[in-house]
Amino acid sequence: MANFYGSAIGFGAGGVSSYDIEYLVIAGGGSGGTENGGGGGGSGGYRNSYSSETSGGGGSSESALAVSGEALTVTVGAGGASVDGSGVVGNNGSNSVFSSITSIGGGCGGSNETVPAGLGEDGGSGGGSARAADVSGTPGQGTANQGYDGGSVSVIVSGTSGAGGGGAGAVGNNTGTTGTAGDGGAGLASSITASSVTRAGGGGGGIHPVGASHFGQGGSGGGGIGGNSSSGAGTGSANTGSGGGGSGHVYYDTNSGAGGSGVVILRMADGDYSGTTTGSPAVATGQGDGSDETIITFTGSGSYTP
Repeated sequence: MANFYGSAIGFGAGGVSSYDIEYLVIAGGGSGGTENGGGGGGSGGYRNSYSSETSGGGGSSESALAVSGEALTVTVGAGGASVDGSGVVGNNGSNSVFSSITSIGGGCGGSNETVPAGLGEDGGSGGGSARAADVSGTPGQGTANQGYDGGSVSVIVSGTSGAGGGGAGAVGNNTGTTGTAGDGGAGLASSITASSVTRAGGGGGGIHPVGASHFGQGGSGGGGIGGNSSSGAGTGSANTGSGGGGSGHVYYDTNSGAGGSGVVILRMADGDYSGTTTGSPAVATGQGDGSDETIITFTGSGSYTP
């Protein structure tokens, strides 16, 4: 088993010391959809092995990764790019990877007037659906143990509104019975960096009617707010893997919100840390309750060699 308060737990091939690394791997979030109330983007997949904290989508904590000398590749996924075209679906986020651990990019929000109608895309968490041609689109589905589904357009009313994208901690919210847009699903908090930080919230749905008072709020952890007919949608916060908000109305130059980029965070005993990295991650030693752990935060791609 892992020993996070001492040095190596054993030896791998060729006498190289082996030990366990705890991790939080979050993929890039999906962007929102466009055109008269786009759906919010889903958060990137969320996989966590730290201190029995849960993974996304209600998944249990994963096992720490046993390492023994070989270089471990780290890829930090980009968020899905914003879109501004009439009826254009958004863009999914990109995967984040730590060695054999892959988190799936968030699904983009659905868009009004697209075919298939209003569909949110599948991903780490699913994108919210949008109304299209008087049809309630199907929300995107989240990935097991990584994130939740997007919300649905639950009723067709005058005007158009989008549902919220799924978050790591909760399903995206459906549109309301009066046509209000859905809020993004909540993210999850982790203390892997020695303080509690919430990440991976879903993007809020956009809404079209001029003067509409409720466009979707971003989910906790960095989800982008939905747009309305006079203001643009919000972007998912950087390095949280949060989804972007859906647009309100393309003819008012209100683009959808881009998804937030992902992050990869590693934690191990100070005595195990090799000091060999690429990609210029942030490294903090002497952390944790015993002041004897190292935390490596990758906001861009690189590698760690045990």
